[in-house]
Amino acid sequence: MERKIIKAFEDSISVKQKFIKENASLIAEVSKLIADAFNDGKKILLFGNGGSACDASHIAAEFVNRFKKDRPGLPAIALNTDMAVLTSISNDYDYSEIFARQVKTLSEPGDIAIAISTSGSSKNILKAVDVAKKKGLRTIAFTGLKGDKFASKSDYAFVVPSDDTPRIQETHITLGHVLCQMVEEILFEVPRKSGVPKKSHDFSG
Repeated sequence: MERKIIKAFEDSISVKQKFIKENASLIAEVSKLIADAFNDGKKILLFGNGGSACDASHIAAEFVNRFKKDRPGLPAIALNTDMAVLTSISNDYDYSEIFARQVKTLSEPGDIAIAISTSGSSKNILKAVDVAKKKGLRTIAFTGLKGDKFASKSDYAFVVPSDDTPRIQETHITLGHVLCQMVEEILFEVPRKSGVPKKSHDFSG
């Protein structure tokens, strides 16, 4: 049993190491994209199913509340959290519409959609990405090796080099944490010499 436990950790580490070698520059680019969107008064919409829904909620909470720094909240909404909205849409229309209808209603051009799907084949995710692109949102995909179709639909795609769902999810939440950290540093880091924040925008509303 201990050998299996050690192997699970080693596999997780190995997948993350391969992922970061292939995606470090893209993470930097997307971090700046998100920071610029917040600076422009835009918001992030996140969504996923199952474990990915938990990741979407987790990442949204880090932006709205705080990650490492005491700072104003940043506008992020996890679309998988309101049971009344989810059940009414799935009941009156179809489960495949639960995110697309919210994106259509809540978004505006320049917002960012972060869509999370380990398989990349969930109809409700793919439909929401299509709607987001039509509305002028920048779309970011978190997926795994089998998510080629999903990745190709999105403006930016983070593809975890694994087809093992737990390993993919472990990498996704690490990616979410790193994006939160980088965005905080871009927006709120105080240069040592001047003591003046890099950004003067007031996110407190």
